[in-house]
Amino acid sequence: MRERDGMGHRAKTIIGAKSARRWAVDAVMLAAMGLLLGFLGPFDSDNAPLASRYAYWMVCMLGGGLIAVAVDESLGRCLPILWRRVAVTSALATPLVTLFVVVTQHLMFAEQRWSIYLPLLWQVGPIMLAAMAVRALVWRRPPTRVETRTLVVPPLPEAEAAFRQRLSAKRRGARLIAIEAHDHYLRVHTDAGSELITLRFADALDELARAHGWRVHRSWWVAADAVQEVRWRRGTGEIRLIGGLTAPVSRTHGPVLKQAGWL
Repeated sequence: MRERDGMGHRAKTIIGAKSARRWAVDAVMLAAMGLLLGFLGPFDSDNAPLASRYAYWMVCMLGGGLIAVAVDESLGRCLPILWRRVAVTSALATPLVTLFVVVTQHLMFAEQRWSIYLPLLWQVGPIMLAAMAVRALVWRRPPTRVETRTLVVPPLPEAEAAFRQRLSAKRRGARLIAIEAHDHYLRVHTDAGSELITLRFADALDELARAHGWRVHRSWWVAADAVQEVRWRRGTGEIRLIGGLTAPVSRTHGPVLKQAGWL
């Protein structure tokens, strides 16, 4: 029980630290926007004294922005689509932020005119939309990258049995790497060396139909578990096999390697 409580407390501490960091980053981002708006002085705010103008925009962006962030964190999570979430949360936060701006103007400039509330909505709305869009870009998760790996299992013994009977006793039990066609002969590459046998390439492909391998060229067949690297360049490719052997890949037979995850 103590261990469980300790783990739960630690998890809450980590979550709390991440949440605090997120709010801190939001505050810094909003403060930067406040400095930018203070420099630009939109909506006739450039008529105010420099210090008052910067202070006004900093308060409005920090206070109003954090109100919008709170709305987004509480209600925006129900919207999975990013830009729809930005639009909806901006629209929901704008009336509250506008009220905050009216109160700020009253406290800083002694302006107590509630009639400006409706016109301010059309000023606050675009700013909130821009601020929430920037925040969405900052916190947008990168696209999930899915890495695939081709796992090649050893072939069944009977899958290569008929073909292996054609090899010499020295190489009959060796690891099959590739088959290379030479007219009516085949050069069979194994980890115990290579040898020539008399057989048509089409017949060899029929005998190896259930084996784990691919025809990658009009005159080459390679074992799947012997492939180390595939390079593709300008419509043709090359396979590097174990033992330093290389085999060509034609455009016609390239898709089989792509389907297997090599291209």
